[in-house]
Amino acid sequence: MRQNGILTVGLSRKKPEGRRSAIGGGPSLRFGISGKSVIFLPACRILEKSSRMKMIGPLCLLVFCFGTTPQGAYAQAVPPPAASSSPAVVQAKPATQTSVYTLPPDKLAKSKALYDLRTKLLFIDTAYSLLVLLALLALGIAAKYRDWAERVSKYRFVQALIFVPLFLLTLAVLGLPLDAYQQQISLQYGLSVQSWESWFGDVLKGQMVSLIIFTLAIWGITSLIRKSPRRWWFYTWLVAIPFIIFIVFLAPIVIDPLFNNFEPLDKSNPQLVDALERVTKRGGLEIPRDRMFLMKASEKVTTLNAYVTGFGPTKRVVVWDTTIKNATTPETMFVFGHEMGHYVLHHIVIGIIATVIGLFVGFYILYRIANWAFPRFQQRWHMRELSDWAAAPMLLLIFSILSLVSQPIGSTISRQLEHNADIYGLEVTHGINPNSQEVAAHAFQVLGELALSYPYPSDFYVFWYADHPPIRDRVPFAYNYDPWSKGEQPKYVK
Repeated sequence: MRQNGILTVGLSRKKPEGRRSAIGGGPSLRFGISGKSVIFLPACRILEKSSRMKMIGPLCLLVFCFGTTPQGAYAQAVPPPAASSSPAVVQAKPATQTSVYTLPPDKLAKSKALYDLRTKLLFIDTAYSLLVLLALLALGIAAKYRDWAERVSKYRFVQALIFVPLFLLTLAVLGLPLDAYQQQISLQYGLSVQSWESWFGDVLKGQMVSLIIFTLAIWGITSLIRKSPRRWWFYTWLVAIPFIIFIVFLAPIVIDPLFNNFEPLDKSNPQLVDALERVTKRGGLEIPRDRMFLMKASEKVTTLNAYVTGFGPTKRVVVWDTTIKNATTPETMFVFGHEMGHYVLHHIVIGIIATVIGLFVGFYILYRIANWAFPRFQQRWHMRELSDWAAAPMLLLIFSILSLVSQPIGSTISRQLEHNADIYGLEVTHGINPNSQEVAAHAFQVLGELALSYPYPSDFYVFWYADHPPIRDRVPFAYNYDPWSKGEQPKYVK
């Protein structure tokens, strides 16, 4: 899949509900409130944003951004009024009780149509991604690119500089129509306000990032296959570990700013930062003001979101300006509390560990299947050896199928982490926000309405693809979560 024009690992997984919105996180192993989240092998999302062809699995190992959309959180939102550079903090309090997620008839019909359309596109995109890789193999296109690269130089790194750009360009061109159609859908349903000029700019920037990452990755993996035909999968896994940590570390300061504009939250919303510091104090955590950022999401999308990203010195909490514009201050405090939960509960570290374990298993299975498939398709697909450039699409094809099959594992883990963050957000704002359960439930209601999140997604979709609990479950849970009145101990914030 491609996010922000960046090819991601695994098969496309566009979410029918119009994913990427708030309290959902993002592949700097990001966690957020809406629909972004940590990166796991099953889905191995690399920079989340544009739309399709997440088929560069083993090669890219994982390029993240949990979000990376770089916070590819865009592609589903709803058009809010034009955002100002310093959005005003809404103080109003929810007037009605929100115990169940519902949509008015007009929005319900719209969300159902969007859900159905995106569900169809999800399967079309997945099948199309596989067919593209098969076509590159069966038609000898990958072999032709290899021959061109070998004519230019005898040095493999130079060959990589020829083969990989041709390969990625082919994937990008073939995937562009579907990507553009999905962007058109986001515009049509009011989930995006991004101009086509800006969108194409993001695609180009994403391709450049992909080019750098995949050139090194494909060259590295094929070199390891040549040097150690029996243990290349293990050495690739070892190299992947520091690579993953480096990407998680680097994404917030290098990759994300390529696609979005950030500024210190304290600069435009000092009063909100004061309110958020009450939440951090309640949780016994100190998040420096200079690690709280505002992202100007309203330049591209209309949904609300926040996320935690980075690692070590680059770890930070990001709040979208659309969240501040559309949510009340107490609701924003809950959203922040949710993100703080990811911070306090070490979800980024957990995500990295889960990814590392998943990659170990994934690379070994890839090694076994590749050794089985190579002799059977060698002549038909014009491959000389497994380390041949022409074999790269086959490795990607196998890894993509593995990613698809194992996706429920990553989705389940992600949903649980998001649920834990919901609990933390409820507990850490209890006693600060009046009627904190209602505030949290209404925040989810607003999130769902803006993102046109369909209230009745299929159980299969939730099981296989959803990396966040559905809004239909989050609203009643938030509304009814009350260990205090039952004399029970809160789970995280005592």
